[in-house]
Amino acid sequence: MNPVRRTACLLVALWGVGMGSPQAVLSTEGKQPVYLDPTQAVEKRTQDLILHLTLEEKATLLNHNGPDVERLGIRSDKWNQCLHGVCWDQPTTMFPVSIAMAATWDPALVNEVATVISDEARAIYNLWHQQPDIRAQHKGLIYRAPVINISRNPYWGRINECYGEDPFLTGRIGVAFVKGLQGNDPKYLKLVSTLKHYAVNNVEKDRQKLSATVSERMLYEYWLPHFRDCIV
Repeated sequence: MNPVRRTACLLVALWGVGMGSPQAVLSTEGKQPVYLDPTQAVEKRTQDLILHLTLEEKATLLNHNGPDVERLGIRSDKWNQCLHGVCWDQPTTMFPVSIAMAATWDPALVNEVATVISDEARAIYNLWHQQPDIRAQHKGLIYRAPVINISRNPYWGRINECYGEDPFLTGRIGVAFVKGLQGNDPKYLKLVSTLKHYAVNNVEKDRQKLSATVSERMLYEYWLPHFRDCIV
């Protein structure tokens, strides 16, 4: 498993541990594994969890609609969307689409919007945990937002999902949105924000197999700065 996929597995798996209802899992020494101990450091818990996972289980965790890993008490992440409001099968608050939010040139306002969205997402998550039989979607805390592709081609069908053609503005708006989703607690994430779609991605036709070739300068000055901003 390459480092990128391994990291994705770490994040999804460790977050899932907090969502499941694991039975007592004992190590070979008869003690509770480190990954189930919330007092331990995240990196230490993550490394321990990886040691417990089989190769097949690691691959399973990369599929957001895959089965739970019941042996270790890990719930499938069941990711969701929230570009301008929580996607749910019940009514939720809808805000202006991304390109309209970017037109405000106001990261602070976008941060407020994302904070409201994450409040609502957390409330939904708490609701179905408190009422397991509720007839509504039971989604997790991993949200595929924001979309920070550059709107380079006005004919692109998903241009409304992005923040425009300027990498600097996209970076500022994107950072504000990510912070609003994930919250400001130094230890716990409110939601998990996952940026998309990395990188040089601007077409729908053959997008899973086409080869996009750009110059190194364009890559570092135009296509990647906003991803760096939102991650760092």
